[in-house]
Amino acid sequence: MPTKLVIVESPTKARKIAGYLGAGYEVEASVGHIRDLAQPSDMPAEMKKGPFGKFSVDVGNGFEPYYVVYADKKAKVRDLKKLLKDADELYLATDEDREGEAIAWHLIQELKPKVPVRRMVFHEITREAIQRALTSTRDLDTNLVDAQETRRILDRLYGYEVSPVLWRKVRQGLSAGRVQSVATRLIVERERERMAFVVASYWDVTGAFAPESGDDAGVSFTARLSGVGAERVASGRDFDDRGRLKVRTGVVHLDEATAHAVVAGLADAAFAVRSLETKPYTRKPAAPFTTSTLQQEASRKLRMNARITMSVAQSLYENGYITYMRTDSPSLSAEAIDAARRQAAELYGPEFVPGAPRLYQAKNQGAQEAHEAIRPAGDSFRTPAQVARELSGDQFRLYELIWKRTVASQMADAKGSTASVRLAAPLSAAAGAHAGKDAVFSASGTVITFRGFLAAYEESTDTESDDAGAASSGKDARLPRMAEGDALDARDLAADGHATTPPSRFTEASLVKALEELGIGRPSTYASTISTIQDRGYVRSSGQALVPTWLAFAVTKLLEDHFGSLVDYRFTAEMEQDLDEIAAGERERVAWLEEFYFGGGSPAGADGADAPAGGGLKDLVENLGEIDPVVINSIEIGEGLRVRVGRYGPYVEDLAAEVPEGTNPPRASVPDDLAPDELTVERARELLAAGGDDGRSLGTDPVSGNEIVAKAGRYGPYVTEVLPEPELAEGLSAAAKKKALAALPKPRTGSLFKDMDLATITLDDALRLLSLPRVVGVDPADGAEITAQNGRYGPYLKKGTDSRTIASESMLFTVTLDEALKIYAEPKRRGARGAAQPPLRELGDDPTSGKPIVVKDGRFGAYVTDGETNRTLPRDLTPESITPERAIELLAEKRAAGPAKKRTTTTRKAATPRKRTAAK
Repeated sequence: MPTKLVIVESPTKARKIAGYLGAGYEVEASVGHIRDLAQPSDMPAEMKKGPFGKFSVDVGNGFEPYYVVYADKKAKVRDLKKLLKDADELYLATDEDREGEAIAWHLIQELKPKVPVRRMVFHEITREAIQRALTSTRDLDTNLVDAQETRRILDRLYGYEVSPVLWRKVRQGLSAGRVQSVATRLIVERERERMAFVVASYWDVTGAFAPESGDDAGVSFTARLSGVGAERVASGRDFDDRGRLKVRTGVVHLDEATAHAVVAGLADAAFAVRSLETKPYTRKPAAPFTTSTLQQEASRKLRMNARITMSVAQSLYENGYITYMRTDSPSLSAEAIDAARRQAAELYGPEFVPGAPRLYQAKNQGAQEAHEAIRPAGDSFRTPAQVARELSGDQFRLYELIWKRTVASQMADAKGSTASVRLAAPLSAAAGAHAGKDAVFSASGTVITFRGFLAAYEESTDTESDDAGAASSGKDARLPRMAEGDALDARDLAADGHATTPPSRFTEASLVKALEELGIGRPSTYASTISTIQDRGYVRSSGQALVPTWLAFAVTKLLEDHFGSLVDYRFTAEMEQDLDEIAAGERERVAWLEEFYFGGGSPAGADGADAPAGGGLKDLVENLGEIDPVVINSIEIGEGLRVRVGRYGPYVEDLAAEVPEGTNPPRASVPDDLAPDELTVERARELLAAGGDDGRSLGTDPVSGNEIVAKAGRYGPYVTEVLPEPELAEGLSAAAKKKALAALPKPRTGSLFKDMDLATITLDDALRLLSLPRVVGVDPADGAEITAQNGRYGPYLKKGTDSRTIASESMLFTVTLDEALKIYAEPKRRGARGAAQPPLRELGDDPTSGKPIVVKDGRFGAYVTDGETNRTLPRDLTPESITPERAIELLAEKRAAGPAKKRTTTTRKAATPRKRTAAK
């Protein structure tokens, strides 16, 4: 019987599709990409000297890439080749975007099929969609392959040329990238704005007002002072970031005294309605989800970061619940529009569905990826109630969000009316300089008379995260019925003080929105971009906010000063447009790469002549000039104070301090949890006053005679002793000197207890800390010594290799041998520290499982758990620094990833360069 081999990316997708195809089809998963550009370090020695040695790309020969099969995919490729021998047709059913097209091309290049090859595409995994895809196959789109290959080569050239500069001038292990560097710059620039921000204070007056007569007599509403005489009262938006009024004329800036004088001047004032304006209110629904808008809304409404959102969406897609989740297009197919309209009419009534379908178009002309918005799969949608038994947790919440947005997009406008009222009264002599002028108050409100799409869904904004289905914001308050000239009763007049706030930090949602608006990168890559800048230590999360580290400041400064075009927003967006043109067949990939890398010139010819300088990446890197690492790694904060990004973390130093020649200025480590905008001149001086790098002297140890100091370290405050300078023999070699120094005794060090303060700790306290570990006694049963020690995760007892947690730090000095023996007599439970180990931290309840989240110390280090799901803490997190939000994200990622898969490690063997050939 003839067999058709169908290859998809994931096993889940393969199982689902196999159930729809039945006999005669063999469905197999490639498990993602099967090969990639080789790592130059893994190449054979003879190849490292050749044209592929630097990038695994021959830049002098048409940017020919050198691909190798992943070591853990070689067995998979062998299996696919074996299956292909028994097949009479090959169907490549990878995703219909550039990456999916590239995966299909790599499969053709590696499998070398001798049977007909058909490209099978679909946007949802339903029986109807798979059957339609079988009857409408196409050829491989080599333009899409070219665009993806160009992107991959571009990223390799960018990273391998720029990253080594960061290694030399900032720190080893850093990376630069076409999108990640620009995203980091956006976050750093926002923090710079916050650091330069000057707070301005302003006052206004509010009061409660009610008509004195009429049907709504006594029905009160709140109004705010908006003007005094002919001048408008200044509000927060009237001040710039330096705390100055943007407009000097026609605006009155109320201070505290003036605001209270206005209240006094209105003590017995007669208020009347000056004007009343009513306008119809109409609000249209938001378009169906694209990748970008899904990430933004999931962040606002569900508190899911971009990485979790895409992981959960991938699972929903592969299991047939939603359409493909990587798309720039908000449009819906005719079948989807019909399904949404039909379901809206059934659930909410026919009056909630407009007469004509709503059509949506992408704002980005280059939008491609998949050709339909993210929506529930199928020609008829399943409601959240119908999938509730099949989905739970994040999967159910995200499906419900997608369903609501899709159905609401085809519903009628919300309608109502908006009323604005202005009321005024003359100010008496008690108002001082403003006496005789009118105090004008304003209020507005919206009344929704027909909810329309709001019955199903309302889009959130970056400044609010209302639950889906909320009908209105707080300002949509109803006003009582009034007419011009009506008298009003005023009460509860009060002066209110306000302060301007700095620009908000980016959240994942607002960063995704900014990147999309600037045209930088692809929405499908935003999740990995945000993960990368966090993993590299450029950004950390504080609740929903993305906070740049000082390391990000140094990296951004170097790139701005020496690679300005590469982090220029417009230049980066134009590169994305160029890639779109390659995907559309309007540009030639090799010519574009030559222009990017070599600039206006061309690569060296066969005669070996050098290429003329043309402003490309190659020329940029080779002509950097001198880069002073001290300048790059220094950020001025004022008054001679600056932050330096050092090898072991950031520290502040005072260049204005008088110090002996040849010695360093006063220094102090900057705590990791201190945001850059919080490191003011005053805060920096506090850190330096607390002892800085030299510490605060507490006195002399009466036993050793060494000075004892208290210091503020990167991981918290501690005490240590200052050992005398060692005397080494003259003429020692560097190696011998290093060996001699290593053999010298190390200073005793002890972390402060949680109830101790660096500013008040005494010499006696320090000596007690330095006496640890303390010998509690000897176990008479086996003669083993028991000690009390303070560790990274708290106090514990140790006997040989057996450790047991104790209740408090104070017990380190008080626990007796009998008490220790009782603790060891208890059966040891699972865990690295034994029986009575409490959680290291408690972080609240998990929104998915509803169970408490705790941080525990396990066999392989600290981990976070809700009792059902465990996740080891990444290297950049400690039990002390992890936030509840980050813990929720880690557990959600672990759930989305599913059970860990066993992997075998094999040695990667280099392949031979493969020429690109068009495949049909």
